[in-house]
Amino acid sequence: QVQLVESGGGLVQAGGSLRLSCAASVSTFSRYAMGWFRQAPGKEREFVASIGWSDRFTYYSESVKGRATTFRDNAKNMVYLQMNSLKPEDTAVYYCAASSTGVPGPRVLYEYWGQGTQVTVSS
Repeated sequence: QVQLVESGGGLVQAGGSLRLSCAASVSTFSRYAMGWFRQAPGKEREFVASIGWSDRFTYYSESVKGRATTFRDNAKNMVYLQMNSLKPEDTAVYYCAASSTGVPGPRVLYEYWGQGTQVTVSS
């Protein structure tokens, strides 16, 4: 069982930045691919970014590419999502997810999910 806890959400003005964190409680953290998803009110959950065991293997949605960076610290069981140049349309609940396949990407099965953290971007 993997438990994930996100933090770092909040209210930020358009153009600002936020760093979301996700703490994982699992001894084999480096074996998991980690993903970030978001869900805005009235919309379906969408893929944002994912990372394999190393920072060399990352994927981003077109909507955040160039503005977001995901990276991990396997020694601390942490994964992060740095979001810059935030836009009002980035407003959503952001979720961290883990895949035991170890394969990053938007279409991978993520078995474990955090509770989410709210990000609100004001215009």
